[in-house]
Amino acid sequence: MKDLHAIAAAGNQVRVVHLDADHRGSPQRFQYEGIAGLRIAFQPLNPLSAVSASRHLRSSVGDADVIHSMAMSTLLPTALARPQVPWVHTEHWSGLTNPDSLTPLLRQARKVIFRLEKLPDIVTTVCPYLSQPIRQYRHRPTVEVPCVVEPVPDLTPRKLPAPEPWRLISVGGLVERKDPIFALQVVEELRRRGRRAELTWVGQGPLEEAARDYATNHGLPLRLTGPLPYTGEGGVSAELQAADLFIGPTHGDNFFVSCAEAILNGRPVVVGTAGGHPEYMRDFVGRAIATHDATAYADAVTELLTATPDNTPSAETIAASIGAAFSSQTVGESYRKVYEAAVAGDPALLERLPSWRGW
Repeated sequence: MKDLHAIAAAGNQVRVVHLDADHRGSPQRFQYEGIAGLRIAFQPLNPLSAVSASRHLRSSVGDADVIHSMAMSTLLPTALARPQVPWVHTEHWSGLTNPDSLTPLLRQARKVIFRLEKLPDIVTTVCPYLSQPIRQYRHRPTVEVPCVVEPVPDLTPRKLPAPEPWRLISVGGLVERKDPIFALQVVEELRRRGRRAELTWVGQGPLEEAARDYATNHGLPLRLTGPLPYTGEGGVSAELQAADLFIGPTHGDNFFVSCAEAILNGRPVVVGTAGGHPEYMRDFVGRAIATHDATAYADAVTELLTATPDNTPSAETIAASIGAAFSSQTVGESYRKVYEAAVAGDPALLERLPSWRGW
């Protein structure tokens, strides 16, 4: 919804068609957060459902100037609908860039998705890391428009060197790809070195019980806040600013929203390299580590949190490294330029897009 509101705020009239796996029966009109929508039943793994959804989608396009599909599951029904207006598609599936994280079934689906990515007039991705494999299959324009991550107006100053206990935080699902157990192993390594460290994880997932068990069995301080979207006082931003450092040992992301959120909240980051986030990380905001080695992560955490104010950036400097590059205004204006290029059939107009990372 953040993208939709950004697109509308940029002067575009937006109607939503929601291909809904939970919906049954006939299409149903709805209003959500001030945007009109049509809910259509669609089971992504059922080809017959894609055919049915495409028929409803075709009739719902009406007098639209552009059809904009979002997420890989929408590609097939949109292709079957054969839109007679310019087609823009936004892709953000991490399976295209990190196939090792997929099940055998999804690896097969990945091949189909790449073929479908050839069809839209313009494809947008959330980072160059994702654009690269898609461009190998497309001979039409592929450009980057980031996820919406707003600048934070009021930042809590960093304490340097950071007093113990060191408060590490991560945000996202408790899933294998995010590797919460490894994050706990980093805390364990820090404590083995005599550093008091603790972990807060904002989110939930299938590894919640395993994470609790690991923390209990190894005597590690772990706080799990519960599901996203987080409804605690001050939201995710308050949790990030209460922490000393963001840890994100991802095995595969594209944009990695929570990493960008941490930076915009003025906190240094220690993250894995599998994703597009190293492309927007200035050197001084943290470390991206190629190996899942708890010793290497602990070294990076220690380096960043024992620094003194004269040789490490302030919260304001860290946040300014992204600034408004991912703001809703930037994203909305970028999509408007994409639509203008699609309607005019002029790829040269895409050269006017702002740099996706702001520098």
